[in-house]
Amino acid sequence: MKEKNIAIMLGVMCFLLTVGICVQVRTVTSNASKMGRTYAENELRDSVLKWKEKYDLAYQKLETKEVKLEKLRETVSTSSESSETAKADLEKNNMALGYSEVIGPGITIILKDGELNSNKLDVSSYLVHYSDLVEVINALKNAGAEAISVNGQRIVNTTAISCAGNIIRVNNEKVGVPFVINAIGSKEKLYGALTMLGGYIDKLKDDGVDVDITQQNSITIPKYDGVYKYEYATKAE
Repeated sequence: MKEKNIAIMLGVMCFLLTVGICVQVRTVTSNASKMGRTYAENELRDSVLKWKEKYDLAYQKLETKEVKLEKLRETVSTSSESSETAKADLEKNNMALGYSEVIGPGITIILKDGELNSNKLDVSSYLVHYSDLVEVINALKNAGAEAISVNGQRIVNTTAISCAGNIIRVNNEKVGVPFVINAIGSKEKLYGALTMLGGYIDKLKDDGVDVDITQQNSITIPKYDGVYKYEYATKAE
C-alpha cells in the first residue's frame, strides 16, 4: 500500500515537472521571439536613420551646387553680354579706322587727264595732280563721307598723298590715271557737294580735266592694309 502511494506521488511529481518544463520552454521561446523582433526593428530603424542622414547630406550638397551653378550662369551671361558689346565696339572701331571692308551707297568720281588744247598756255593745267586728289577727298569728308578710297587704296587718318615727278602715291602705293575715287555716304548729299557751282570740280573742268561723277546704290570699299604707327603719341594715364 505504501509503495502504491509512493508511485502515485512520483507520477504526480513527474507530471508537474513536465508541465513546468513546458511552460518554461514556451516562456523562453516567446521571450526569444520578442527579442528577435526587437533586434530586427532596431536594426531597421538604425538603417533608416543612416540613409536619412545620407539623403540630408546629399540634398545639402545639391543645394550648394545649384547655388554655384546659378552664379556661374549669371557670370557666363554677363560675360557673354560683355563679349557681344566688346565685339560690336571692335567692329565699329575697325570700320572707323578702316580695318574693315565696308559697303553702302555713295558716289564714284573718275578723274582723267584732259586732251591737249593748243589754246591753253599752261599745258599742266589739264593734268590731274596729287593736290587735286587732296582737294576732292577733303570735299568728300566735309560732305560727310564715311569711307573713301582712291584706286582701291583706303583713305584713313594717316593716309599720305604725295608726288615725286609724275608719280603719285597713296598710302605709299603708286596710283595713276584714271583716278577712281569711291565714297560711301548720302549719295545725294555727296553728289550735291561735289557738283555745286563754283566748287573744286567746276575748277577742274574749267582747267580741262576730264571729270565723271555718278551716284551709286552700292559701293564696296576695301579695308586698309597698312599698320598704324605712333612714334610720339602714347596712352595717357
